[in-house]
Amino acid sequence: MARLPGLWLSRSWTTRARRPGEPADAYRFVDRETFEAHARAGGFLEWVEFLPGHLSGTPVPEPPPGEDVILEIDVRGARQVRERYPDARVVLVLPPSREAQEERMRRRGDDEQRIARRLAMSDEEERDGRALADHVIVNDDLDRAVEELTGIVSAWRNALPR
Repeated sequence: MARLPGLWLSRSWTTRARRPGEPADAYRFVDRETFEAHARAGGFLEWVEFLPGHLSGTPVPEPPPGEDVILEIDVRGARQVRERYPDARVVLVLPPSREAQEERMRRRGDDEQRIARRLAMSDEEERDGRALADHVIVNDDLDRAVEELTGIVSAWRNALPR
């Protein structure tokens, strides 16, 4: 976001509890009743049940004029957005390995049960994500991955009719 002006990051809603050390503004943390009421009112661009018991979704974006919207969502959510907006661009960001993914989840404070369930989903998500994505980035080096994403967004912007 800091490297490329004109981007607006949507903040997802979730019914899961905040992780230890997670910033309060990382998501909009709500209870299930609030989330479901917002969904019934048509307030989400996409939403899914992510692992049993937790809902996660992207509210209908309201970016400032002229800003490009960035969504951080899972593969199922990306599929919903692509169905609604066929010209939406999808970038799949992958960990360098399952071991790295597991280590990252441990560092952020996920419990063993959540890690096991998440890893069990990974192969299917990667297969589906590769089929859906316009680009794939392996996040083995954060600076390189950010530069790659910046280049992708810049190329898309340059290809748009003026």
